[in-house]
Amino acid sequence: MQIDLIETFLDLMESRSFNRTADRLNITQSTVSHRIKALEAQFNRKLFTRNKGGTSPTASGLRFLDHARALRHQWHEATRAVENAGAYERSMRLGIQHDLAEVFAGRWLSAVRADLPKTSIYMEADYSSQMNRDLAAGDLDLAILYTPHYLPDLHYERIGEMTYRLVSTRVATVAELRPETYIQAVYSPAFDRAHRLALPHLSAAPLASGQNIAITDLLKTLGGAAYVTAASAERLATDGLAFPVADAVAIPQAVYAVTSIRTRHAHQHQRIVGAMQALLAD
Repeated sequence: MQIDLIETFLDLMESRSFNRTADRLNITQSTVSHRIKALEAQFNRKLFTRNKGGTSPTASGLRFLDHARALRHQWHEATRAVENAGAYERSMRLGIQHDLAEVFAGRWLSAVRADLPKTSIYMEADYSSQMNRDLAAGDLDLAILYTPHYLPDLHYERIGEMTYRLVSTRVATVAELRPETYIQAVYSPAFDRAHRLALPHLSAAPLASGQNIAITDLLKTLGGAAYVTAASAERLATDGLAFPVADAVAIPQAVYAVTSIRTRHAHQHQRIVGAMQALLAD
């Protein structure tokens, strides 16, 4: 399999520009053209048309799109299986939302290693948008994230939720909160919508972040108020640094497990998801 041809085709389907694809893949425009022509020669069909309005896929290009995604995913899986074989029966690459990693990474991987001792694990913490892309490309086998994109060939399953609580270093009630000392949390689009409904007057704060560990540090350094994970809220209160805003609503954040449709019923995938589900239910 000439995976470079597939990667170039998929990037061009997204960018709709030979120039942009060349820049993104760090190759020349002539190389992009050569790779697309090589694919077209194999199918004996035009995959793209070029005109003054830009580059557009043909009907053949659109029909090939899902197959190209599947080919790229299988190639990456096969590459990892061969490269990382070592003394283990299989290897897996896992992604996890930053805030979930902060709370659960150690216990999650400890449970996975105990349950699947013959599987080597690589884990990285990231944001949902990037993990969705990595799953679609086959760079991750499974991810635990906040925001599903419902991409083709991926299976999404809601497995629980995280709870965020409003804490403050200065005031005890919502009525006393001021936008100028508020740190806005933007953990996901769903969280942002719930926050705007609950506290519309605090949706234009001077500081904002999408990561719990950063917001917690800002609270410690600058003071003020913000939504943090329930675990962080408890630690801050125990240390005497910030306290719950008594009349503020808690905001739940749904958590999803994502894998490819082809492997969603695989024994190891189900057990890895089950380990996280058990932690979220505690």
